[in-house]
Amino acid sequence: MNIFFINKDTQDFTFWYYTPMALEFSFKFIPGLTVYDCMDELSAFKFAPEELKDLEKRLFNKADIVFTGGQSLYEAKKHQHYNIHPFQSSIDKTHFEKARNNKSEPDDQSGIKGVKLGFYGVIDERFDIDLIRGIADAHPDWQIILIGPIVKIDPATLPKNENIHYLGSKKYEELPLYLSGWNVALVPFLLNESTRFISPTKTPEYLAGGKPVVSSAIKDVVNPYAKNKLVKIGVDSIDFVTAVEELLQSPDDSVWLAQVDNFLADYSWDNTFQSMRELMESTMKNRNTTVSVVSE
Repeated sequence: MNIFFINKDTQDFTFWYYTPMALEFSFKFIPGLTVYDCMDELSAFKFAPEELKDLEKRLFNKADIVFTGGQSLYEAKKHQHYNIHPFQSSIDKTHFEKARNNKSEPDDQSGIKGVKLGFYGVIDERFDIDLIRGIADAHPDWQIILIGPIVKIDPATLPKNENIHYLGSKKYEELPLYLSGWNVALVPFLLNESTRFISPTKTPEYLAGGKPVVSSAIKDVVNPYAKNKLVKIGVDSIDFVTAVEELLQSPDDSVWLAQVDNFLADYSWDNTFQSMRELMESTMKNRNTTVSVVSE
């Protein structure tokens, strides 16, 4: 990094931080603008570095503007910076809408017959293993498709029911192809410290693909998705099974889909970028007269 900035004025650059850990090698530079894009409460994740909390405090002091990945994270952080703004997860709607019209599933999924419940994402300490096991036990005729890498947990602890299929990691471009073959999409997260402030991007992605969703009671899923009756919420496997059964009884819900499309109308990366850019430009104009205040 030192070499990169030889003969360059750091005032011509914006430093955009996704993790406070990056402050360890960049703290001495003074850029034109410092942005902290706080996407998760990283200190609550398994194996998080001990110094993460202290580095985040330093980053809040250094940042000119802070964005949070969702409303609940904003509520937890809003007193730590004078210029902080929440942003719900944005999506590439056009990409995931392909799932609505795709007729051909990938080979490793097309051979799995029956009702398909699906999840894609990292399978880690946030993933509710017992919930998935309970659903699989209750309905051996349902097929549960799990896509994504297994990290930070012992694979041996995962349920091995014949109707649970671990298909591994897939490319982003492939996700709508898998999504197209599901009857219901799942957000099966535990409610713990690592999920307390998350705003799962997969929720609007599933919806954009035209798939009904059953989710754990994650705050940023309950509000706004369940609040607007776009997603069903379950507390345990019994709730999930009941919700899926209800959804399967009305697979062609054109009214619900119209509501989904209306709700997601402005959920785009372009709109999010435009809003962020306007806030950053405003911050730049006021940068020399604004003092950052951090609550202890």
